[in-house]
Amino acid sequence: MLKRVRLPLQRFLAPIGSALAARGVSPNTVTVVGTLAVVAAALALYPRGELFWGSLVISIFVCLDMVDGALARAAGRTGRWGAFLDSTMDRIADAAIFGGLTWWFADGGHQPWLAGLSLFCLAAAMLVSYTRARAEGLGLRGDVGIAERTERLIVVLVAMGFGDLGVPYLQAIGLWVLAVATAITVVQRVVAVYHQARTGEPAPSPAQPAAPGETHITEAAEAPPVGGPRPRLFAR
Repeated sequence: MLKRVRLPLQRFLAPIGSALAARGVSPNTVTVVGTLAVVAAALALYPRGELFWGSLVISIFVCLDMVDGALARAAGRTGRWGAFLDSTMDRIADAAIFGGLTWWFADGGHQPWLAGLSLFCLAAAMLVSYTRARAEGLGLRGDVGIAERTERLIVVLVAMGFGDLGVPYLQAIGLWVLAVATAITVVQRVVAVYHQARTGEPAPSPAQPAAPGETHITEAAEAPPVGGPRPRLFAR
């Protein structure tokens, strides 16, 4: 849904990536450091009920994940290893975020139903990624859907952060919206792959501008195209 902002965002981040590349910074280092920071914030702050501060810190380091894409392009270091690493780091970060939330709601938050909902969101998010990866492993398109990783992160971080500031029911609403949207995305991908497998016709390509050398925004990090370039931005 947010793919339309890819090109303007790439242009905005290009000077930052160029500056870091000139200093010899590795995009893989940025990817790993950003992920470790997200994991640390999610597991140190969320289980203690610090949902606002946890979401704020995570948001900052998620933005760092946008920079490594620009850095990879500026340094000419896109490739399949980077795509694999980025996708793997994304899954680790997602597991930490929803794991930390599940821990809080099940223990200190005393809201077991929200803990279950958070766990469902994690499982569904992993399934979204898997359906795309499996589809592209078969030479089919699997990048359709209303809730890619960027959208999912925005929903959960906004809902948890502002909900912790006292906005009533926002955390529950956010998790419900996320659960439904993620489940719909899984169904959309299954249907798209079924259609392609039955008819041999490719699924409609999501409307998005293309730029020379551009790589995926976020969802591509979930599952890079087989044999394709390193997905990066949100680095993916």
